[in-house]
Amino acid sequence: MNSVSQVDVDAVARQLGRAPRGILAVAHRCPCGHPSVVKTAPRLPDGTPFPTLYYLTCARLASRIGTLEAEGRMQEMQDRLADDPELAARYRAAHAAYLAERDAIEPLSTHPDVTAGGMPDRVKCLHVHVAHSLAVGPGVNPFGDEALAEIGEWWRGGECC
Repeated sequence: MNSVSQVDVDAVARQLGRAPRGILAVAHRCPCGHPSVVKTAPRLPDGTPFPTLYYLTCARLASRIGTLEAEGRMQEMQDRLADDPELAARYRAAHAAYLAERDAIEPLSTHPDVTAGGMPDRVKCLHVHVAHSLAVGPGVNPFGDEALAEIGEWWRGGECC
């Protein structure tokens, strides 16, 4: 993972349509070279807790994920957690990995067990899960991996920023 440059901060600002907050590093880049996921500080510059360690910035990918969410994919995934103990265990492991990495930067004593995206019991935001999968690679977050597989090559068709 590389540290964040002003060029990256500017690209993320264009992607988000606002100034980014608390960026520590670019955690993943789209094949076109622009940031697609940033690693954020557990606390924003004003001290506000921000448990979302990995934040998706690529607008094209965010749109594709939004389509999956609108199609009800989160509820399907949530339902499978109750029926598949192995999947539930993998999801709890993703939660533990997320917490460990975030806490290595700064533990959030006011929110010690809060990660993001509903982990470990709910599936609340596929954007978070996809960001986690892209940042750490496949095999850690099962729902991020599934969503990425379903979306496919989101970057096709030119630069995404």
